[in-house]
Amino acid sequence: MNSRTRTIVIIFITVFLDMLGITIVIPVIPALFFEPDSMFFTNGYSMDQRSILYGLLIAAFPFMQFFGAPILGTLSDRYGRKPVLSLSLVGTLIGYLLFAFAILTHNLWLLFISRMIPGFMGGNISIIMSSISDVSDEVNKARNFGMVGAAFGIGFILGPSIGGLLADDQLVSWFNHATPFWFTSILTFINIIFVRFLFKETLDSTRDVEITVFRGLKNVATSFRTAKLRNIFIVVLLLSLGFSFFTQFFSVLLIQKFSFAEKDIGFLYGWVGLWLVFTQAVLVRKLSGRVASERILMFTPLALAISVGIIVVPDQSFWFYIINPAIAMAQGMTSPNMMTVVSRQAGRSHQGEILGINQSMNSIGQTIPPLIAGYLNTLNGSLPIISGAICIFCGWLIYVFLFDRKNRESAPNPDMA
Repeated sequence: MNSRTRTIVIIFITVFLDMLGITIVIPVIPALFFEPDSMFFTNGYSMDQRSILYGLLIAAFPFMQFFGAPILGTLSDRYGRKPVLSLSLVGTLIGYLLFAFAILTHNLWLLFISRMIPGFMGGNISIIMSSISDVSDEVNKARNFGMVGAAFGIGFILGPSIGGLLADDQLVSWFNHATPFWFTSILTFINIIFVRFLFKETLDSTRDVEITVFRGLKNVATSFRTAKLRNIFIVVLLLSLGFSFFTQFFSVLLIQKFSFAEKDIGFLYGWVGLWLVFTQAVLVRKLSGRVASERILMFTPLALAISVGIIVVPDQSFWFYIINPAIAMAQGMTSPNMMTVVSRQAGRSHQGEILGINQSMNSIGQTIPPLIAGYLNTLNGSLPIISGAICIFCGWLIYVFLFDRKNRESAPNPDMA
C-alpha cells in the first residue's frame, strides 16, 4: 500500500467513525419530539408546537455550522488539516455529552445549546473533503470522494439501526433516548484518538489567510459575485435545500403517519445505507475517469427529484423499501460528482477555501428547510417532502440550462488561484 492509498484508507476510517456517531442519533431526535409517549415534553406542548420547536432545533446545528465550518476550513489551509480536524471532533464530543444530559434533565434550552456547539465546531466534513482533494488528482478525485460517500453510507447502515436499538427500553430496561448519545460520545472520543495518532497531515504547504467570524457571509458573497462560481453554487444551494427538506422531516412522516418506532426508522435507514454504499463504492468508482462528472450531473439530480417526490404517494410502509433505494442511488451519484465539479473551480492551494464556500451553501440549505417545514408539517406531513422535490428539480434545471460548457471546464478559477 503506497502512501497516498494509506492516507485515503485512514481518512475513510475517520469518516466512518464520524458518520457512525452522527447517524446513530437520526431515529432519536424526531422520536423525542413526536412519539406520543415521549417523556421529554411533560408540560403540555401541543404537536404543532413540538413541530415548530423540532424545526428550530434541527436548524440550530447548520445555522452555527454556517459560521463555524468556513472558519475551520480556512484554519485548515493555514495550520493544516490534522489539528483543526481534532479541534472539530472535540467540539462534537462536547455537544453529544450535553445533549444526553439535556434529555435526562428535560432541559429544552440545553438541548438547543448542545446542538449549537458542535454545529459551530462541526466543520470536520469540509476538512476531510479538503484532505481528500489534497491527495487526489483529476482522474481519481470523484472516485475518492465516492469512497468518503461510501463511508457515510456504511455509517447509515449501522448507525440508525444501532441508535434505534439503543433507544429501545423494551430491548434493555435501562435504555432510553439518551443512551445513543452516550454511545456516540464514546465513538467520537475513539475518533479523536485515531486522528491524533494515525491521521497524517495531507496539506503540503500552508498559506496565511484572513480569518473572520463572518467568513460564511463572505463566502456567500464570493460565490454570487464571481461569475464562474455563481451558477454552480446556486445549484448546490437548491440541491441542499431540497434534500434537507426530505431528510429532516421524512422520519417525522414515518412517526406521525405510519407509527414507526426508533428501531423501525433505524432499520429503514440501514436499508438506505446499503444502497448508498453500493452506489458510491461500486457505481461511482466504475464511472470515475470514464464518464465526466459534469455529464453525470445532467441526469442524477432529476432522478433524485422524481424519487423524492413519489415518496409521499404510498399509503403502506413497505413501499419505502422499494422507493428509498432509488433516492439513495440518485443522491449517491450526485453528491461526489457535484463535489468534484465544485472542487475544480479552484486551484489546489485553495481547496479548503472553495470547499468552505461549498459548506456554507450547504449550511444555508440545511438551515432554511426546518424553519419552514416545521410550519408546513402542521398543515400536512407531506408538504416538507414535496417542497424538497421541487427545490431539487429547480437545481437540476439551473444546472442544465445555466451552468454551460464553459463553466464546466476544469481550469482553476483565476479569482481564487
